[in-house]
Amino acid sequence: MTDLEVQIKEVANIVEQTTQLRLTEFFLANDENLRVKAEERLSDSLQQVAEDIDSIWKESTNIQYKGKQASKESLVHDFSSSTNDISKVKNNMVGRDDQRKWLLEDLTKSYYDEPKVIPIVEMGGIGKTTLANEVYNHESILCRFDVRAWDTISQQHNIKEILLSLLRSTIEMDDTVEIKGEAELADMLQKRLKALPYDFETIGKQIADECHGLPLTIVVVAGLLKPKREIEDWKSVAKDVRSFVTNDPDERCSRVLRLSYNHLTRDLKTCLLHFGIFPEDSEIPVKNLMRSWMAEGFRKLENDLEVEAEKCLQELVDRCLVLVCKKSLDGIKIRSCKVHDLCLREVQRGNVFIMNDIFLDVSDSECLYLSMQKMQPFKRVTSDEIYYCSFGLYRALLIPVHRQLRDHDYNDLLKLTRSIFSFHLTESLFILQSKLIHFKLLKVLELRHREIDNFPLQILSLIWLRFLSLLCRENLDIPPEICRLWNLQTFIVQVPKFDGPVKITFPEEIWGLMQLRHLKLPIFYLPDCPSGSVDKGRPLNFSNIQTISYLSPHCCTKEVIMGIQNVKELGICAYGIDSDGLRNNLVHLQQLETLSLKYYFSGFFPASAKDFPATLKKLKLERTLLSWSYLDIIAELPNLEVLKLMDGTCVGKKWYPNVRGFTRLKLLLIEYSFLKYWKATNDNFPILERLVLKNCHNLKEIPIEFAEIHTLQLIEITSCLPELGESAARIQQEQEDLGNNPVDVHISDSFIPTPSCDCPKSKEYAEYLYQLRLIQFLSGLNDSYDQAKRQILMKGITPALNQAYAMISEDEIK
Repeated sequence: MTDLEVQIKEVANIVEQTTQLRLTEFFLANDENLRVKAEERLSDSLQQVAEDIDSIWKESTNIQYKGKQASKESLVHDFSSSTNDISKVKNNMVGRDDQRKWLLEDLTKSYYDEPKVIPIVEMGGIGKTTLANEVYNHESILCRFDVRAWDTISQQHNIKEILLSLLRSTIEMDDTVEIKGEAELADMLQKRLKALPYDFETIGKQIADECHGLPLTIVVVAGLLKPKREIEDWKSVAKDVRSFVTNDPDERCSRVLRLSYNHLTRDLKTCLLHFGIFPEDSEIPVKNLMRSWMAEGFRKLENDLEVEAEKCLQELVDRCLVLVCKKSLDGIKIRSCKVHDLCLREVQRGNVFIMNDIFLDVSDSECLYLSMQKMQPFKRVTSDEIYYCSFGLYRALLIPVHRQLRDHDYNDLLKLTRSIFSFHLTESLFILQSKLIHFKLLKVLELRHREIDNFPLQILSLIWLRFLSLLCRENLDIPPEICRLWNLQTFIVQVPKFDGPVKITFPEEIWGLMQLRHLKLPIFYLPDCPSGSVDKGRPLNFSNIQTISYLSPHCCTKEVIMGIQNVKELGICAYGIDSDGLRNNLVHLQQLETLSLKYYFSGFFPASAKDFPATLKKLKLERTLLSWSYLDIIAELPNLEVLKLMDGTCVGKKWYPNVRGFTRLKLLLIEYSFLKYWKATNDNFPILERLVLKNCHNLKEIPIEFAEIHTLQLIEITSCLPELGESAARIQQEQEDLGNNPVDVHISDSFIPTPSCDCPKSKEYAEYLYQLRLIQFLSGLNDSYDQAKRQILMKGITPALNQAYAMISEDEIK
């Protein structure tokens, strides 16, 4: 089986390489003769591939036959107990997606130890049972709960029959169980619901003993056992752990990690080994990591790529092979991670793919050249090596081959390279540009360490490219030939930190990129689709799009909005004069879950909550200069769970909510705000779980009514007045007095006002000055535009405010 796996893998790679190379030759051919020759070469190559596949098929058939003969007697199929079980019937319900989604979220989110009951109430025949059945058998429920049980209870019910029914759902019963009394059955059910059967407990203790109290070993083995529900699987793990026992704790730990690695599926192994491309101890952004996985094609799926990538990462975390560094503020999503060095040792074996370092340098004859050498996993580049490769260093990921590449295989190295990551660059980008045409099968090109001033035209020949990341300081015009990159899934352009706005302009040919999923740019203009009016139909749109940021509001016409209507995350950034296109057309984005608005003037915001998509879950606002009263409209959004009010979101000092709202809000973040007076009741935030306040230098008190929010779990305060921390402590004590679980309070970096802040007039003038400069910056109306922009972008609101305090004289105050 191992030999067959190697054969299949090699043939599959050859098929992919051959087909893509010949198609590349065909599509990039300049005349008809070259196209004909490319077709002939493709036909000859595929003929050889067909013969290899036939050989593997015969071998596979032979192995399957032997396997069936060996296991024929051990296969038992007994469907009698499940024939009439309604929980096994698969019905498809149409039109209840929202209700199903809410139920799944309520059941799978974290909660306290108390029992939870979720009623589904409606008229007869509406589909309550079918809906419950779909949720009961949903994949996320299967992963979340160790034990599930289904029973139907009528008004004239029998307790013993209910207990028997629940037990049938959780264990295999013999006839003796049927004659037991209610008390015995209840005791059996209670034991079944409580860590596992006695056999599991026994073998579990043996495994724990073999771990010798080493914490990492225990955690890794626990992660390995988590998905296994058969006693034979546990016995197999126990045997493996016992064989890895050694007196050296480090070696023992390494062996146990390898045990966990060996139990991974092929897809998971590939995703794990991909971590080897990153420098040692680096904190890896999860979004880019998962998009790179998708581009590499590690998971062979057509839909829900992001969801599958998240599941893959979570499983690696559960196995303790990947370490979580940062999570989102709501504690749900992983934002960055690190990896154990085990995977690096596996990289050296080259059993999944090959990693090389690409050096760019000048030879003695002053000719520019490119060289590759075997990469040392997680190797740090020394200063001597940096000097040696003075024109830069890239890291390359190659398609796997099962032979030693010799010197004369250099062209194969270029053709087989599937990913390039910039590692250390000085003046090397223009050199690599000229070489890019040789990397014909490239899927990932990440150039984020060297600025560009125009779009590298050589990239347009990389027709298999799926992930492209660039760095630029100047405005960038994307050429019409971008449509050649029809496989592109992710396109990222970053700007150096503290630089001003960089605007990206796309041609209308961008709509030809049908596979596009993520567009992440500083600010860009998206033209209307060439098809013209919405009413005439749109043969082209971004049907797979997931993320867009940051789009200029000037192009938010109905035509453009309808072309991106499947987007889930959208960022809008407005510099200068705004447009009302977004206000009128935002409602058409019926898949939108996350919205971020930056520098977007309050006068162009939707006038009603109904003008926002009802699906919106997360809203982030920054430097929008809204009034606090406008948040009453935001409060009416029916599904909003996360609200982030960043630097300059609201002007004014008072926030008095006037409506009962934020009915589903779980996280509220207020950062860099002038807010001073805040009155609210528990009805304003009925299920709030986390309150985060950062750099709110005027606020002294959180409304005491927050103590009545029984779902409140955390108050986090950073760089605020000491009085605000005391207010949070009072809420904590009040909850405890009411008999509730007290909220956790985290306080860091208390803000101590400077002497100049003691003068009320000075403070008022400084706030006025800051807001004036902010408006000047956004509108660009006077000569201080560049100065204001530099101050606000580089310093942020609080440093700019403190600087204003220090600069104000008594004469200026008067």
